[in-house]
Amino acid sequence: MSATALVPGLSHYLFLSVFLFCVGLYGVVTRRNAVAILMSIELMFNSVILALISFNHFVAPVATYNGQIFAIFIITVAAAEAAVGLALMIAIFRSRETINVGELNRLKW
Repeated sequence: MSATALVPGLSHYLFLSVFLFCVGLYGVVTRRNAVAILMSIELMFNSVILALISFNHFVAPVATYNGQIFAIFIITVAAAEAAVGLALMIAIFRSRETINVGELNRLKW
């Protein structure tokens, strides 16, 4: 068995990225807890980051860092989204005493 047969290719990374995205999408659709929904969205962001970096590595391997630069921007946006989302969840929990998405049917408190 040659050593090149054990090296994962672009299709392996894309399959992992699609799998992680589907798990995150399933979490967004099926969860009722707002924190679990935010965690599922973060998982979807990470799957997109994996796809960008793998495309950059396999499609344009000549010392271009476009995929990594986009990944840094996505990580920054995801961190800001998580901070704002958790702050909103804390404010909602303090006023309603629940973070169940099914019970949050009105915006006016």
